[in-house]
Amino acid sequence: MSVEVMFYHLMHKPLEAALPQLLLKCLERDWKVVVQTGSEERCNALDSHLWTFSDDSFLPHGTKTDGYAEHQPIYLTADQDNPNEADVRFLVDRAEPPALGDYKRAIYMFDGNDEAALAEARMRWKEAKSEGFDIAYWQQTSSGGWEKKA
Repeated sequence: MSVEVMFYHLMHKPLEAALPQLLLKCLERDWKVVVQTGSEERCNALDSHLWTFSDDSFLPHGTKTDGYAEHQPIYLTADQDNPNEADVRFLVDRAEPPALGDYKRAIYMFDGNDEAALAEARMRWKEAKSEGFDIAYWQQTSSGGWEKKA
């Protein structure tokens, strides 16, 4: 089975608004997830956010500080590790990806208002294409939804 590599272009709502919805969809499919951030600080901020992003919901997750990584449905890290044997890897804040061949899906989320992030997303697209992965590009709509563009 080929790995699906998806690019999610944030344009109207920030990562904090978009990421929880995509994580919920992964959990609905019984997929384990690892979210790799660009820094430990960002990892800690997302850790706090995922407990409180909605008044009527939360996302069960953990970090290396919490322990029991192998039991976490969503694991947050600033490293290239995969201690919960995730099916899906999210890469945010220009995180340096590990080898992606062991995942069902890899998802790059990038800020469309950041020229450096756009340039890096283009580079990652070329890398994924050269590795023979199935690639898709989703652009955020003004309402915060997603429209497949490629």
